[in-house]
Amino acid sequence: MTAATLPELSAQNVLSARARLGEGPLWDGDKQVLYWVDILNHRVHVFEPSSGDDCHWDVGGVGSALALMAGEKLLVAMGDRITSLDLTSGKVETLHTFEFDAPGTRFNDGKCDPQGRFWIGSMSPDHPGHAALYRYDPDGSVRTMETGLTISNGLGWSPDGHTFYLTDSPQRKIFAYRFDGATGEISDRTVAIDLSTEDEAVEPDGLTIDGDGNIWTALWNGGCVACFSRSGEALGRVNLPVQRPTCPTFGGPHLSTLYVTTASVGLSQKEIQQGFYSGDVFAIAAPVPGLPTNPFGA
Repeated sequence: MTAATLPELSAQNVLSARARLGEGPLWDGDKQVLYWVDILNHRVHVFEPSSGDDCHWDVGGVGSALALMAGEKLLVAMGDRITSLDLTSGKVETLHTFEFDAPGTRFNDGKCDPQGRFWIGSMSPDHPGHAALYRYDPDGSVRTMETGLTISNGLGWSPDGHTFYLTDSPQRKIFAYRFDGATGEISDRTVAIDLSTEDEAVEPDGLTIDGDGNIWTALWNGGCVACFSRSGEALGRVNLPVQRPTCPTFGGPHLSTLYVTTASVGLSQKEIQQGFYSGDVFAIAAPVPGLPTNPFGA
């Protein structure tokens, strides 16, 4: 896909959720459902596109990122903990607790790599540079993979598994690293996408990668999802009728639907009235299918 061939795309409102901070969409290809979180309302949702049904579990904390697990469970990053959520009973079990060095720090975005390791970043907006990126392995071990971040956000892997992407939202940059799948190591950081030179006050939030290696990122305060090529070329944007999209992910029977979560938190009453659908979930018919979800422990 090139800038010349990127078609005009539109977003459809598929779930009237009115979430405060919708985030972390995760597609389950076996069940054909979309899991997502409303962070500030402490809810993990499951949305069934075929019926339009949506239900949720109250997990009792700020669950911000999810991963598929075996045995009818989800891995959930909550505050300073990695937990499991039993989808039959709703029981939440703590698997590992972290210690952060700055007050107010909590987990933010996370995702599994193709080998089934869970990568999860923290956010420390009141203490710039004190957030980090961690790797939680299926054997229960934990490693710190990157430091010096402020709001660790959207992450993903290229289709060939050789490149890892990581966003630091306040820097308005998406970084690319060399990724070694066998060892799980990252190296040789470069800036893949730099929005800090743009005049508009938008921040890249969650991201996902399509089958051609294009990067789709939600632009917080930008009212759109932007698409970039592997080389960082801007391919186009898909506008949404809300100010704060948060994270896209591919789903649907052929992984050709781009689902986008959004937020209403922090908006004034006037802004909410102008963006009446803030907090809802949207769907975009994508020109290139996405990649399957990597489960934990794959």
